[in-house]
Amino acid sequence: MTERQIRLFGDPVLKAVSEPIGSIDAGVRGLVDDLLDSVRPPGRAGVAAPQIGVGLRAFSYNVDGEIGYILDPEIVELSGEPELIDEGCLSVPGLWFPTMRYPFARVSGIDLDGKPIELSGTGVMAQAIQHEVDHLNGLLYLDRLDKENRRQAMKQVRESSWF
Repeated sequence: MTERQIRLFGDPVLKAVSEPIGSIDAGVRGLVDDLLDSVRPPGRAGVAAPQIGVGLRAFSYNVDGEIGYILDPEIVELSGEPELIDEGCLSVPGLWFPTMRYPFARVSGIDLDGKPIELSGTGVMAQAIQHEVDHLNGLLYLDRLDKENRRQAMKQVRESSWF
């Protein structure tokens, strides 16, 4: 169980589509432990496996004091009128841009026992679900920005101290 270093924009693992979990073994259990440890620090709403260098479909969340994980999540419902919400990402530190997100999201997946689970919510939880599933599909929130904001974001990335 370890808080893992977050991979930053430019790391190829962040642009690759993640593989399904497959069998739940000691490696997957260790991944979940690391995801949970990596999402605990203040200010973190979610961490996807690719953000810690693992190309598997899993993410952890930390929203309103509720900490958990989901394996093989698939979005099963998005509802409401999409709206622009200020969004940031641990893999693109220091940048915040308005991103279109649905106000409600629901995912289905499995837990470490292979049992079906669902995770849903509004507000920050809905945003986190959409953001983390995007990571599993090889997308960063920057990919969802309109042309002008994306141009501005890429300029800020190039000028950042971490890039």
